[in-house]
Amino acid sequence: MDKIVSKIVALGVPGLVLLLAIGATGYVGAAAITAALCAIGPFGMIGGIATLGLIGLISQAISEYGFEKIFVQVVKELVKKGETKESILLKINSYKISKSLKLKLKEILEENWNDELNFREGGTL
Repeated sequence: MDKIVSKIVALGVPGLVLLLAIGATGYVGAAAITAALCAIGPFGMIGGIATLGLIGLISQAISEYGFEKIFVQVVKELVKKGETKESILLKINSYKISKSLKLKLKEILEENWNDELNFREGGTL
């Protein structure tokens, strides 16, 4: 049952994104789909289709593992690439996301950062 629900979520989120984009275009029919895909993606319709696929993968991962675990793993990779706590906080502040999500990301970062030195030596973040 859990696997079925996660597949539905993975298919459902890109569909919702496309539906919202279609509604925002003000067009109907094929013109609405074309305009929506162009608006979603970085390189026209093809980019829009790729973006919807990426949204599907991300939403499936979130439904399977949970947002917090994925965020912590992303932070681990950023630390491996030489990012500091300050640089990660600057990135979070620069994103065009809600204040509540920024606060949640900062909270998770603060809760997990204490183990950073152990992480560099093979511990966990």
